[in-house]
Amino acid sequence: MTGNYQINTPEELRKLPPHLLRQLSQDLRTFLIEHIAMYGGHFSSSLGVVELTIALHYVFNTPKDKLIWDVGHQAYVHKLLTGRAPHFHSNRLLGGISGFPSMEENEFDAFGTGHSSTSLSAILGMACAASYKGDHIRQHIAVIGDGALTAGMAFEALNNIGFEQPNVLIVLNDNNMSIDAATGALQNYLVDLTSGHTYNKLKAHIKKLLSANKRQTVRCIAAIRKVEKLMKQWLVASSNIFEALNIRYFGPIDGHDLPKLIKIFDQLKHIPGPKILHCVTQKGKGFPPAMLNKALWHATGKFDKLTGVRLENKSSPLYRNTFQEVFGETLTQLARSNKRIVAISPAMLSGSKLNSMKQAMPDRVFDVGICEQHAVTFSAGLATDGLLPFCVIYSTFLQRAYDQLIHDVALQKLQVVFCIDRSGVVGPDGPTHQGAFDIAFLRCIPNIVGASPMTLTDFRNLLFTAQAAPVDGPFAIRYPKGFGIHDQHTDQYTKLEIGKGRKLCVGKDIAILSLGPVGQYAMEACCDLLNEGISVAHYDLRFFKPLDEELLHEVFQTYPYVITVEDGCRAGGVGSAILEFMADHGYKASLKRLGLPDTFAVQGTQEELHRRYGYDKEAIIAAIRQFYE
Repeated sequence: MTGNYQINTPEELRKLPPHLLRQLSQDLRTFLIEHIAMYGGHFSSSLGVVELTIALHYVFNTPKDKLIWDVGHQAYVHKLLTGRAPHFHSNRLLGGISGFPSMEENEFDAFGTGHSSTSLSAILGMACAASYKGDHIRQHIAVIGDGALTAGMAFEALNNIGFEQPNVLIVLNDNNMSIDAATGALQNYLVDLTSGHTYNKLKAHIKKLLSANKRQTVRCIAAIRKVEKLMKQWLVASSNIFEALNIRYFGPIDGHDLPKLIKIFDQLKHIPGPKILHCVTQKGKGFPPAMLNKALWHATGKFDKLTGVRLENKSSPLYRNTFQEVFGETLTQLARSNKRIVAISPAMLSGSKLNSMKQAMPDRVFDVGICEQHAVTFSAGLATDGLLPFCVIYSTFLQRAYDQLIHDVALQKLQVVFCIDRSGVVGPDGPTHQGAFDIAFLRCIPNIVGASPMTLTDFRNLLFTAQAAPVDGPFAIRYPKGFGIHDQHTDQYTKLEIGKGRKLCVGKDIAILSLGPVGQYAMEACCDLLNEGISVAHYDLRFFKPLDEELLHEVFQTYPYVITVEDGCRAGGVGSAILEFMADHGYKASLKRLGLPDTFAVQGTQEELHRRYGYDKEAIIAAIRQFYE
């Protein structure tokens, strides 16, 4: 695989003598740094688990022993050691290997873990299944890290594990980080465990006593050390949340001490029942820039492997800002004049560009950790007392809080603004992260307003409208990852009318109804065809709930052929909403819906996926030509 050892499988790894493993860990780090510098990807998390990964595969009989990685972006070294090094250049690319563990990809990936905090529930299920079938030999290990233990689902699983008492090993990879710095009382508790003031004070006193009495007998020294051990056990057991849940706790230990890891894993696999090993690791270990700025180097594009200087990703001159940058700047501006505004993020401050607002208004930005369900209901609680929460959640993660969205917010008509980042296809993170379903699962909920801006200017105006004219219930604004364009250059805001779209191009015979930034493809298609003498009308719906019925009546009374374009699933999406409108009002026009088909979108760039699934400019032009044929 790398270095002089050509390790392609854990079986080959286990044949190595222990003294060669340290060199292997150095080779793996070098491989990761060189590869990600060239291709990009999740970076610092995998650098932090090199020794941990080697030790696990060295001691346990994977894949017969089940090993789950949570969160999945820390599994790059696991992939390298399980036969995927020759294909690692294709990581996160269209047709390549996944950036996360995938059961379809490799037998060593015991469970798919694109979202966080699922490992403990899954490993408990596997352990109970093995017990039910009489298999008491197979080991079950879950590595949970990067803040994933803060989620409610992980706590639910810990509670159940303590009750069921399965033969499970939980490895807590504690690097004091998620994507941003970890927050919350649990993280403070873990820090307390690693610092252990009372225990360490006692230990220092005993050491002093031993050194001051060098003539003591060996028996006396052994007795004092036994007292020290008993005191440690008492201190840990009396104040340890895991022990209180009936899960044996071991640690904390240095997660980069490879010989110690191998020794303790070998011991723990012979101890029955549930166990947790607390490993303290350093995110980004081995690459100084990543060690200094862990959040910045969580995931990266191409960079100089020697200096860490990022290599520029040049974009079209039309694309001047990202939606995320515009969001962060706009919300901070609006909050300065509207004291009701607060922002809530489930561990995504930097990705959502809320850092500047957090610095300027620390008491008005809440990072609740990897807890989407809590983030939504916490926002609902803020709203009940007159505040206007902007709950900023990635589309794929909002799926995890669907009950709270319905039960705690929409049903009670609470004014919460949902800023749904990473909507539509997001690119290389693949099927676990595509924001494909939010239009479909939002538009069926009563009391909700749903919008998607085509341009950055429109995005600013929608954010302004959400706080200037709050509706009687939640207001959802979905927007994609990455760059957009400004159709106006002004610092002024325009208050938009709820549920109203706009006509962008006049044409005959055919009308395009687009939602969101993919409307740019429609604009480009209309311009290209106009040069050929083909005139096509284009409408930007802007809102998917409520629909602009006046606009739709105009369209269906004028055009016999209509095309809908959306960056989301066709099943239940805005195209389906238009079909429902046609059925309700008896319109007979020919309708073609462009968007994601009934499949989980694969990984690739956004442009590649728009082309693959047939809703880019060329697909729109082809649909128009089909009408004339």
